[in-house]
Amino acid sequence: MSSEKKENAEKLDKYWINNYRMGGYLLFACGLINLRYQWGESDVVLRSALIFGPGAAILGATFVSSLVNILARREIKALLAIAGVAIIAFAFSN
Repeated sequence: MSSEKKENAEKLDKYWINNYRMGGYLLFACGLINLRYQWGESDVVLRSALIFGPGAAILGATFVSSLVNILARREIKALLAIAGVAIIAFAFSN
């Protein structure tokens, strides 16, 4: 691999953690919005916690160095992407 390609790969690899942070914030915000707009319905806290709980966990994990090493694995990235899409679908259909 040429040095220019290697530098570009390292530059892009530096920003992958921001995708986790934005995804975690997306889930956290959707969960809180869901809580606010469905207040008064039964089990709204539980349903909203299913949305903002994983978001808060992902967001928090991006600031712990030992968990960042786990989040960097390719299979974890794929699993969390699928889980994130499923949770967002649940949030909008809820």
